[in-house]
Amino acid sequence: MTVSAGRITLWGVEVFVATAEEGSLSAAAQRLGTSAATISQQLTNLETAIGTMLLNRGERPVTLTPSGHMFLRRANAILNEADQARAELAQADMSRLTRFRIGMIEDFDAEVTPRLLSGLAEAMPACQFLLETGASHRLQDALEARALDLIVAAESAAPAEGMEVHRLLEEPFIAAVPAGSGPGATADLPLIQYTTRHLMGRQIAAQLARAGLRPSHRFELDSYTAIMAMVAAGAGWTILTPMGWLSAHRFRAEVSVRALPIPPFGRSIALTARAGVLGDMPGQVAARLRVLTHDLIVAPAQAELPWLVPGLRIL
Repeated sequence: MTVSAGRITLWGVEVFVATAEEGSLSAAAQRLGTSAATISQQLTNLETAIGTMLLNRGERPVTLTPSGHMFLRRANAILNEADQARAELAQADMSRLTRFRIGMIEDFDAEVTPRLLSGLAEAMPACQFLLETGASHRLQDALEARALDLIVAAESAAPAEGMEVHRLLEEPFIAAVPAGSGPGATADLPLIQYTTRHLMGRQIAAQLARAGLRPSHRFELDSYTAIMAMVAAGAGWTILTPMGWLSAHRFRAEVSVRALPIPPFGRSIALTARAGVLGDMPGQVAARLRVLTHDLIVAPAQAELPWLVPGLRIL
């Protein structure tokens, strides 16, 4: 659709905010699912409508002009109001929502996420869903950058300002060793470490340090399946969560899990959204997730490993 000069559009405002936050036309295009040429044209239309330059597009990264800094505050307010309006219109009938952008940690990929999306698709037949999976810190960044509407991720120390948090699950960390290993396996074998580039890996490393342990390790991986495959092959032991253990179906028969050789610790999984923007929808999605998480993760894990009952629970 051709945009007339002098007309400010919501799409143009969204393009401007994405470009300002990403610092690149191509990165903004990837975030919004369009082309760099479209981003450039929308920025030109917006600057023409406002009558001033908002971005220094010749710089790398792209920077804001003084007018751009002023407009960015208003632009974010405009987008927040638009999101809230969409949510309010959808409150009485979720089927009216037309776009929903969800970020999920990969732990839920195999079981929970497909069931959640299927249920939401039935409730919102006219809605287009965008799912992004990844590490908790990356999802949090995407939420703060307005690239996602809500995320399900490991809780950090404190939620960012302006966010609402719905806690879902608490789970302990556990040790996984090759099947048939003796009680000293965690001392005799090298540690196969979950990557410290991710929040979970840093949490594990910090807890080991607090316990005064620095086990030798040659491998630092970001895939539960790869880690479990190496443990199953006898290459070492690892620390992971019940969700990580459940997700690696192929190798569970060749891996034994047990309590940690250090003081117990765990993590919490929560749904986070921008406060006041989506109305009751984050709470509704959280309620669905608690049921799915209990049925597909908590109950099966507790049935197979009853000693997890005190620490693995729905919140």
